[in-house]
Amino acid sequence: MHKSLITSPGNPLIKQARALRQKKARVESGLFLVEGIHHVGEVVEAGWDVETILYASGLLTSPFAHDLISRLSFHPQPVTAQVMEALADKENPQGIIAIVHQRKNQLKDIKPFKRAVALVSPQDPGNVGTILRTIDAVGADALFLLDGGVELYHPSIIRASMGTLFWKPVIQTSFNEFLGWAHEGKYQLIGTSAKADVDYHTLVPQTPWILVLGNEQKGLAKEQTAACDVTVSLPMQGRVSSLNLAVAAGVLLYQFSK
Repeated sequence: MHKSLITSPGNPLIKQARALRQKKARVESGLFLVEGIHHVGEVVEAGWDVETILYASGLLTSPFAHDLISRLSFHPQPVTAQVMEALADKENPQGIIAIVHQRKNQLKDIKPFKRAVALVSPQDPGNVGTILRTIDAVGADALFLLDGGVELYHPSIIRASMGTLFWKPVIQTSFNEFLGWAHEGKYQLIGTSAKADVDYHTLVPQTPWILVLGNEQKGLAKEQTAACDVTVSLPMQGRVSSLNLAVAAGVLLYQFSK
């Protein structure tokens, strides 16, 4: 049975969706928003638990979007263009938003893999999303977020990941729990440090490996660096002393994935 058109921004479902722009509502409800044709297509295809999809027919101009709507196993909720514009994160909305259930991956659920990245307390959601996209590009397998930092379902992570968040497992845990698990699984931990004595060009990683990066401001703490099996540095030839976190991850992932 088709649902009736929502015409008011005061509708309870629209209020719920708008609330999910805030971290508090995402944490309390275990839901998050996915916006735009490509991202909604990816979350549906990846088999995530979608609560509902809101769409404004007049704003959906691509054949892909209409095909996606027609292929859904449930009836999405139509809304007016005005309601969609009130909901959307940016001007010129693409006309489709999904409300999706979050996933909580545990260390014990992760299948053995060859290559992954661990980030310690990352602060910039754009960096985390970009690193996820790079993990997918090089064929690496997973991302670990250690000791807190940015919230995984922040809209900027979803946007910057270009849908890869829905295909690659992301595990949130403490550095110490991760360390015990990695040692048990015999993963080589490759740390990054400006003071490392191994140039990244010369390291041949032992598979399986995990690249461990500290956060944007502080890098890895001394104890964390010491816990890694080897540390590598990226040479800095100009005036800057460090690279952006996502750029550094990209350079190292491509080097080690050869």
